[in-house]
Amino acid sequence: MQHTPVFLREVLSFLQPQTGQTFVDGTVGLGGHAEAILRATAPDGRMIAIDRDKRNLELARERLLSFRDRVVLVEESFGRVKDICYERGFHSIHGALLDLGFSSAHIEDARRGFSFQSEGPLDMRYDTDGELTAEMVVNRYPEEELARIFHAYGEERASRRVAKAVVVARKKVRFTTTTQLADFVAQVLPRRGRLHPATKVFQALRIEVNKELEEIDRALPDLLDLLVPGGRLAVITFHSVEDRLVKQMFRRFVDAGSARTLTKHVIKPTLEEMQENPRARSAKLRVLERYDLEISHHHRRGKNPQGGSDGLG
Repeated sequence: MQHTPVFLREVLSFLQPQTGQTFVDGTVGLGGHAEAILRATAPDGRMIAIDRDKRNLELARERLLSFRDRVVLVEESFGRVKDICYERGFHSIHGALLDLGFSSAHIEDARRGFSFQSEGPLDMRYDTDGELTAEMVVNRYPEEELARIFHAYGEERASRRVAKAVVVARKKVRFTTTTQLADFVAQVLPRRGRLHPATKVFQALRIEVNKELEEIDRALPDLLDLLVPGGRLAVITFHSVEDRLVKQMFRRFVDAGSARTLTKHVIKPTLEEMQENPRARSAKLRVLERYDLEISHHHRRGKNPQGGSDGLG
């Protein structure tokens, strides 16, 4: 399987991996970034590589086989990154990477239910042992909750209309496949430009099924706590909902004096990279450098250090 890591040059430039250093790749995927970092930290640099997708981890294991015990692969959610590191004797790291969102492997396998380009079950789980599926969300969630998810996670302006239509329709027939749901949403919503009408609904369902924002919320403070002073955290996002959250959390860390941003303006892909790797089109990269201060848990999403709410808005 051809795998082109997004922002590979930029990630290496910002993280500056050196011989003997320790890194965390919280979303190892197919192993492209991890391989480059392990090469740069040879001969004795180490890495914890995390992914909750069993199949991705198997592919990454094959790719990283030559690094032997320099890399520890963990089938887990990156939201538990601090526990994962501590349990394996990694109490501090020099750098970390989160490459958020789904991989090309998820899109290409119709059985995973991430894409409406081909028919598949309404699944969308990264962790196939997880209980919640997109089918359960669509067929069981109350109308108000569906509307909230479509609006908050998909930025769907017609969220209430879609939610109401889904609830009415599911009384007669259960939604079970990707194309069935996509075709239904296309009947409810007019097409806007190049974007398929179901795109935002599918994004919202994927975020809900995998609790993606909660994972980010847990992981970022813990990764900064793990970093040595001068250590760096790079985060790649692929849509405005997760990028907004990362931006807000980074800003709070900076305002608290815990870190400084190395990307004054968010990094976007070059035209050349977009042509070589279509997945990079919507990618954004943000990088922080750690100061020598504890990252306290009151800097998490929704908790403003000065008091009051600091939600996504």
